[in-house]
Amino acid sequence: MSMTKLNGFLKMELDYYGRWKVILFQCDWADVNTGRGIKKDQFGFTMVNFSRLIHTGQQLMDEPYVFSSQVKQVFYSKDPTDEGWYVVLRNTPRDLFDMGKMRRRRVRDLSIVQNTPNSEERNSEQQTVVGSSNVPETLDEPEEFQTESGGTRRVRGRTLLRDLYDLDPVERVKVSRNTHGQPVGSEARVLAGYLGILARNANMLPINYESWHHMPDSNKNQALANIKERFALEVSDDYIKKALGKRWRDNKSTLKKQYFKKDISLEEKLRNVPPGMLRYQWEDAVRFWNSKKGEDRERVGTSSRQKQKFTHTAGSRSFASVAEAEEVKSGQKVGRLQLFEITHRKKDGSPVTSEAGEIMEKLKEKKAEYEAIASSDSSVNLENIDNRIITEVLGPERYGRVRFQGSVVTPTQYFGSGSQQYMPSGSQAQAEVQRLRDQIAQMQANTVEQIAEVQRKYEELQQQLRAEAAEREAAAAAREAEARAMVAEQSKKYDDLQLQLQQMMHMFQQSQKSPS
Repeated sequence: MSMTKLNGFLKMELDYYGRWKVILFQCDWADVNTGRGIKKDQFGFTMVNFSRLIHTGQQLMDEPYVFSSQVKQVFYSKDPTDEGWYVVLRNTPRDLFDMGKMRRRRVRDLSIVQNTPNSEERNSEQQTVVGSSNVPETLDEPEEFQTESGGTRRVRGRTLLRDLYDLDPVERVKVSRNTHGQPVGSEARVLAGYLGILARNANMLPINYESWHHMPDSNKNQALANIKERFALEVSDDYIKKALGKRWRDNKSTLKKQYFKKDISLEEKLRNVPPGMLRYQWEDAVRFWNSKKGEDRERVGTSSRQKQKFTHTAGSRSFASVAEAEEVKSGQKVGRLQLFEITHRKKDGSPVTSEAGEIMEKLKEKKAEYEAIASSDSSVNLENIDNRIITEVLGPERYGRVRFQGSVVTPTQYFGSGSQQYMPSGSQAQAEVQRLRDQIAQMQANTVEQIAEVQRKYEELQQQLRAEAAEREAAAAAREAEARAMVAEQSKKYDDLQLQLQQMMHMFQQSQKSPS
């Protein structure tokens, strides 16, 4: 690590074993969370006050450093009428030239809107001026993937979205939503790609948290603010955070699959840091994956994936975008049964797997039964029959999930808070109760195992303490014996000296006697 001064700023260069280098700058952070550090003047200029700094590095949680890709060149002009305040002036570096609008087709065809001057957006813009966590552009080159047979194949690299960064600062991509609150259209795919970029940003969303629920809200809100700088969202903040959490988990899973090799030692796993990953985060994640809790969680995940009989063919498109595109094409509403057919067939029209084909047949047969009943019974409502058919063929919905709608859509979002369409019947309710009982029993068994583990560790600790106490007693006894031996030796020496003295005195007395 080397540190130098650059125009009054502290520049830090981190060298990761010669494999790559990271440049950091230590900055003075104005307080953009309150009016003490940032405000707008009467002309609309942003003003900052550097006399009340935050993230000074005096506290452990402070982070005064930024990447070189996270800063923009600005100038601060002192306000002579307002003591301590500076006007922020943006500037284009002299070695950059405006070549006009040269956007790629992907962004040019999207819906672009201008920033609206509401309080929330002004706050986001202020944070960008004085130092926000803008995601650096990463390379999107083809990657070599190692196959099980020992060969390699080229796969698509990470999502880049270079053209998204070419938008003017006042422009954002407008993301629309459907009636269930899900993003749709081409803009939704761009948003999904950008969420993936943020999820891989270990500086903003560290991987060394056990789960997304343990991720601090400050990190999630920072990511959300970053997204709103480039997207005008009609979807809720909660939806964005859930979608971001899924991609964060997917990124951790990918890193674990590629770099956490089970056939090597823990020390080798700790050293096998993925490129661009912060070492301390990787070491924390590896230690968790290598622990009993991490192994138990992996077994649960493996068991859940084994129950999945087939996958969909929608690719990077969400089910909501597929349904919206089909509705635009056909002019008719797409139900869940039709959506299952679309997203589980190959290009040639055949089912993606034999299991998917069997389910399609069962769904068709069940729908034909209800249509036959409806032809003779007017009380049967065919408008919402898809939900009942899916429940009867595939079983009750998992708690908080809606089949064929993605992992971030809840029953309340899809069916409505007052709807009972997704509620199971009597027999299905009993099955759900039994499932919950089994889950409670499993939790109780896990608790017993944890208590036994704690008891085992307690006994080991007791044995260790007893052994250490015995060692201390033995050492004390040895020291006491050594002291007694030393005292005895000193006493013997004293007695010898006394005897020698007596002999010398006797000889002296003999020499003093006169001869007769």
